[in-house]
Amino acid sequence: MSFAMAHYRVSDSKREQFRRYLEKAGVLESLTNVLVALYEETEKPSNALDFIKHQLGVGPEAEDAESLRLELNTLQQKYDQLMEENKELRSKLLQYEPAQDGGTE
Repeated sequence: MSFAMAHYRVSDSKREQFRRYLEKAGVLESLTNVLVALYEETEKPSNALDFIKHQLGVGPEAEDAESLRLELNTLQQKYDQLMEENKELRSKLLQYEPAQDGGTE
């Protein structure tokens, strides 16, 4: 067996492992579905790559998701600040309320 033949077998083995990995991860099915959707389009899009990105959820929707993550982070910080302020105000309010005597009047 020559070096080229051994290299070819290793290469085929790696390709097969990679193919199984893609299949197990659902990549092959996703790509197949996207390509079928493109094939079934009656009017082919002028930019096939943008069509594929859109079908895979990459692009403007991904930007929207990032924008929403940033907004969520900002709102979480604001919420935490307001909760801390609420806690401080409740503590101050307790100082001005008359002490409860346990029900004896």
